[in-house]
Amino acid sequence: MLAAALHSVSDVNHGDRTKRWAVCLVIALVCCCAVSGTAAADLGLITAGANGTYHQFGLDLKRLVKRDGINLTVHPSKGSVDNIFAVYQRPAIQMGIVQSDVLAFVAALPSNPALTQIAQNTRMVFPLFSEEVHVLGRREIADFQQLAGARVAIGAEGSGTNLTARLLFKLAGIAPGEALQLEGGKALAQLKAGRIDAMVYVAGYPVKLFKDQVTAADGLALLPISNKTVLDAYGATEIPANVYDWQTTPVTTAAVRAVLISHAVRGPGCEQIGRFAYQVATGMDWLMKNGHPRWKQVELDRPLAGWEQYDCVRKHLARHPGQPSSRRTAASERNSVAESIKGILSEP
Repeated sequence: MLAAALHSVSDVNHGDRTKRWAVCLVIALVCCCAVSGTAAADLGLITAGANGTYHQFGLDLKRLVKRDGINLTVHPSKGSVDNIFAVYQRPAIQMGIVQSDVLAFVAALPSNPALTQIAQNTRMVFPLFSEEVHVLGRREIADFQQLAGARVAIGAEGSGTNLTARLLFKLAGIAPGEALQLEGGKALAQLKAGRIDAMVYVAGYPVKLFKDQVTAADGLALLPISNKTVLDAYGATEIPANVYDWQTTPVTTAAVRAVLISHAVRGPGCEQIGRFAYQVATGMDWLMKNGHPRWKQVELDRPLAGWEQYDCVRKHLARHPGQPSSRRTAASERNSVAESIKGILSEP
């Protein structure tokens, strides 16, 4: 269009200045419109393993925000612990999905200057969905409490599962005989081969790994968590019967919430995060229809104890009445996970 307008200028009779100025005005208006339109934005989101729910959420968001000119690069990772550091340290990654107990852990370490600085610069964009702690073990083991002295896979180093498993054992007052830092696929292979007794895996059900690679013939079952201290800290939830073909009874376990976080920035970065958040808030119907099934359980306005929503997000959503915006968390609201973590860290 711009090239055509320039061609028109060259064809204008040199003596007809009125026509020439009119065409120049058209060119100027075209250029102004192009400049004033919504500018493209480049953002990075770090998730977890390429086959996990976090990564699938990231790919759904990539498709959603593309229509607004936001180029979202989705990065796989080891999990929540790595993600918090990446959002803080890596310039190309502005957001990450992490477990709420990992956030609480970072915030509960005031004696560690590096983690304190990370916590002070971490912001919640949106709470997402609740995840279940899957403890898969030999069928003859009746409860998580019976894993004292057992060989247990606790997730890869740097993953949220790894930290959660360690905290669960501390809260339950038991210790495994051996804790192996194995990612899900390797842990399941070891479990099926009889080399370990159980594995911990934090993810929203149904877990694809367990649906596709576990059968009744493997002699495995989900182990309930009944320890009151654990359930008081994390909150109790239930994995319903028949979520997996080989699990015909419901199982009580602990709940962890997935959270979308960002590094605290100002200026253009703040505007980009707010613009991204608005697209998510207005695109929930699309996400529930076209994305991962867990989008149906997302509550963008659910408060998360101990955390408040990023002000860049709140301000942007406030410009568009009717969109969800998480309320500020009251200072007196109890964060039981953070309190439990502080108690564990203060133990000799």
